[in-house]
Amino acid sequence: MDNHAPAARAAIVADEVWENALRQALAQTSDLAHVDVALLFASSFYAEHFPAMLAEIRRATGGALLVGSSGQAVIGENLELEDVPALSLLTLSLPNATLKPVRFTQSLLEECETPLGWRECLGVRLDDVNAWLLFADPFHLEIERLLDGLSGAYGECPVLGGMASSSNPNPRRTYVFLNDEVFTDGGVGLAIGGPYTLLPLVSQGCEPIGETWTITGVRDNLIQTISNRPAYDMLVETFKSLPPDVQQRAQRNLLVGLAADEYLETFQRGNFLVRPLIGVESSSGALAIGALPRIGQTLQFQMRDARAADQDLNELLDQVSATLGHQLPIAGVLCSCNGRGVGLFETPNHDACAINRQLGAFPLAGLFCNGEIGPIGARPFLHGFTASLALLIQK
Repeated sequence: MDNHAPAARAAIVADEVWENALRQALAQTSDLAHVDVALLFASSFYAEHFPAMLAEIRRATGGALLVGSSGQAVIGENLELEDVPALSLLTLSLPNATLKPVRFTQSLLEECETPLGWRECLGVRLDDVNAWLLFADPFHLEIERLLDGLSGAYGECPVLGGMASSSNPNPRRTYVFLNDEVFTDGGVGLAIGGPYTLLPLVSQGCEPIGETWTITGVRDNLIQTISNRPAYDMLVETFKSLPPDVQQRAQRNLLVGLAADEYLETFQRGNFLVRPLIGVESSSGALAIGALPRIGQTLQFQMRDARAADQDLNELLDQVSATLGHQLPIAGVLCSCNGRGVGLFETPNHDACAINRQLGAFPLAGLFCNGEIGPIGARPFLHGFTASLALLIQK
């Protein structure tokens, strides 16, 4: 048994010349005696050089496992580099870990039907995984089908990650990495087992408004009635109950939160799956939302803006800090929506700095995504405008 302590190193570098960026990143992460896995997030400015980058990282790390993806922007400790040629590299030494890399394709999803079938298709036993990291192309893979399959096959194992993004003129071309290979479709995953797991933080950037209600009538993605009243009437009533300044903030920023677990005695921030309000059926007052609601499900309206997103992230970081106590994570992977950053907060490095300020200094890497993956309640979902933080810890 290997008794040395787990360790991690991270680097984030901007340079128009990929060789220079990678050389600096490898130099900053070179003092690990042994590397088990490397995570790479790289600007698509470097796309034509991705195969060479992967080969060099694998050579420099002694053939360590490698997963990652392209990103419109990349993230490191206290830093978010948006729309510039840059890369973020995280190397991990995890003694006694069970690490299983997996390549996901659309055809594989269509072959896997039962939980046992999923485990057989992926070659990952239930006992070998405590958590998943997942990165995928957003345009050529049924990601919800994949998340449903992983949830069914691996129970409440947290699944975190994000959808690759691109700064190319063609934003529909993204890249995912697995060892020496670069793919423009499908996804890659890393099953993490042994004495390690991921502690999730999923900040959907919203502030709950009004009271919690019970959904009493649905049709497909329409919420027809809430507490036996037309759903639109309940939305208007909630809006009018807000102070004038909050009403001003909430205009055009209203969403719906659906409780992930109906058995909670009280509902608070982080208990709701937030989905967009698409429109109103004028004849009935039903609300069309970006999800399939259920009769009996608890609902709370939400609002999203920069102030709500800042508050949401900081409150959830407070909760995680209390869970960790004085323990620092081994490392973290942050998948933040490409609708956040300077465009939302009007200041750079918001999410990365909040994490450092609240949790302390530890190796962090990540990217801006076309969709973020993380659990609400017991199962994973695909989110938007979200910061999904995977904290690597010892069980």
